[in-house]
Amino acid sequence: MQQLESSLEQRMPPLTKSAVLVIGGAEDKVHGREILYTFFERAGGRDANIAIIPCASREPSIISERYRRIFDEMGAKAIEVMDIRDRQQGEDPVWEKHLENCTGVFMTGGDQVRLCGLLADTPVIEHIRRKVQIGEMTLAGTSAGAAVMGRHMIAGGGSGESPNRSLVDMATGLAILPSIVVDQHFHNRNRMARLVSAIAMQPDQIGLGIDEDTCALFEGDSVFGVIGKGTVTVVDPTEVTYTNEPDIDATEPLSLHNLRVHVLTHGDRYDLQHHHIVSH
Repeated sequence: MQQLESSLEQRMPPLTKSAVLVIGGAEDKVHGREILYTFFERAGGRDANIAIIPCASREPSIISERYRRIFDEMGAKAIEVMDIRDRQQGEDPVWEKHLENCTGVFMTGGDQVRLCGLLADTPVIEHIRRKVQIGEMTLAGTSAGAAVMGRHMIAGGGSGESPNRSLVDMATGLAILPSIVVDQHFHNRNRMARLVSAIAMQPDQIGLGIDEDTCALFEGDSVFGVIGKGTVTVVDPTEVTYTNEPDIDATEPLSLHNLRVHVLTHGDRYDLQHHHIVSH
């Protein structure tokens, strides 16, 4: 068995200078709205020009109107709904014009496969990725909008079993944060085994399991902080010494030795590049 290599440091993406909020879903939309308000503030507060992308949802008008009302109540200067329902529409140059002056983009929940099917490799996503990387745009994704953040994406799967390859369906994500694999609604839907299975299959990635009403907030480097009511679980395989993953059938249980797991709560910070907790 070839020992797994810790190659993430060589694979780190260009550092994002603006905020990226990876939200586990079901964020508070009524009371303190802490996560949504954090996005609003990072996007410019009362000077914010926000685009809402509801493509993941099968009811895009309903879900986008809910977020439009929230950001309007907060006082955003301008709000645009990018209601893209087919790939041809997604390649329309009009959307890039909308994004030109945009300071924040919010991707809603729904179906991450649908979201990627509509937007992957379109000028819209290339434009967003570029503006995020040069620090001119804040990006947030909740639930399905969080799942698409990595280069590799959990498209679906099950729970309630021992980790095994058949427990998780992988697909290609939007590569906003290429070194992570995100699972959302994490402890709420018992998805630990699913994320471990995904990381066993993608050992050059780091897994982030994000609970509901919880967010991993990236601001300009490889460090993210946790905000919200739940936890962010980090599944880090860089020191794994052995796995049976290449040698077993898809339904057989996975073995992983020396897998590192951290459970983080509000205020905790983690450095993905150096694989350690950042002290308070």
